Amino acid sequence: MELKRIDGRTLNQVRPINFKYDALGYADASILFEIGNTKVLVSVTLQNKVPFFLRGSGTGWLTAEYAMLPSATQKRTVRDSNQNQKNARGVEISRLIGRCLRTVVDLSNFGERTIIIDCDVLQADGGTRVACVTAASMALKLAEARWLDAGILRNNIIRDSLVAISVGRVDGQLYLDLSFDEDSRADADFNFILTESGKIIEIQGTSEKEPLDWSEFEGLKKLAINGVDFIFNFLKSASNTLSKIIDEKSIKIEKESYRSGQNKKQNHKTPFFSIGSRLPEKPV
Repeated sequence: MELKRIDGRTLNQVRPINFKYDALGYADASILFEIGNTKVLVSVTLQNKVPFFLRGSGTGWLTAEYAMLPSATQKRTVRDSNQNQKNARGVEISRLIGRCLRTVVDLSNFGERTIIIDCDVLQADGGTRVACVTAASMALKLAEARWLDAGILRNNIIRDSLVAISVGRVDGQLYLDLSFDEDSRADADFNFILTESGKIIEIQGTSEKEPLDWSEFEGLKKLAINGVDFIFNFLKSASNTLSKIIDEKSIKIEKESYRSGQNKKQNHKTPFFSIGSRLPEKPV
């Protein structure tokens, strides 16, 4: 008899996924992304300048910021702006998101501009960093299409898409896509960030209570690959909706706004486009 988890999933099932495009009206692209009870809001904007170390190089930059809202967890946390220094975990995850996306973006192909990815956790129930990586890749793809349509870009800058997933060993069993309760009980957990072409961007992980043998790691790797493939296939099934909102130009980006440095104009209120998944009938 196969073990069931608290939420009814088998050990090798991804939590239900839901997302809404254009959750923020003034960003070039944004997405409200939910996986299980974890909810993150990610936006993408383009800034007409680069950090000082790239000035005059003709090369662009991509950076990310990650923050968790005070009420995102069961116990309220202190807002970063009210602390004397930045939250170390937030800084670490910001750097993770930025470097993962820089790996698949051609920084030399959009001039001295900076792509800014803002990631805010609205509700945390495990896997917030992997949810932000996945959502950021999705939002960036929409932003690229709009920049091309507006003539801001001449060529595609995204070389590959990303999906991230968590895996872990809990009570001696290997789990895919950990909730907070499972993550807090895990004696080993890993985050896999993989490309659509099947390549590795980053693997983060540790075994905190007992060493992990190679056969268990291979099992976790297989779970992660299957989970990533499931998410990519789900996102492909939603590609028609993505094409629709690009074609309808629900946000019109003015090319001149980037030349002048003025705020972008929004011609009309942007609609929500919501897409959701259910658990697959068969485990991934």
